[in-house]
Amino acid sequence: MILSAILLLTLVAPQDTPADSTDVPPAPEPRPATAAASPGAVQVSIDAGLALFKKRHFTTAEAEFQKAVEADPGSAAANFYLAYTVYKIAEPKRPFHPDKRRAAELFAKAYELDPHFRPVWAGAK
Repeated sequence: MILSAILLLTLVAPQDTPADSTDVPPAPEPRPATAAASPGAVQVSIDAGLALFKKRHFTTAEAEFQKAVEADPGSAAANFYLAYTVYKIAEPKRPFHPDKRRAAELFAKAYELDPHFRPVWAGAK
């Protein structure tokens, strides 16, 4: 209770008083502009990855999905399909293999980006 009151007072403190640099976290720096890939290019990589995945060419599918993620890190689909492919490659390995942890992190990122994302497997040829 006292802590919340102190926090509230620090948030509504007058603006003319200089703030100690340790009180306020620094503002995040803007992310550098990356060469934005067109949504079509990202989809081409996803489609190529799905086609390879269906043929069980997981390593080459992973490379295609990785290209899609690099082109658009904010794509839930690219992150999800990369996660699933990483998991499929790691599936026969020991239970706590680092690749399984990586897959879990990618799944979490995909659903953080789009909590309502649903994979579409039928579109791949």
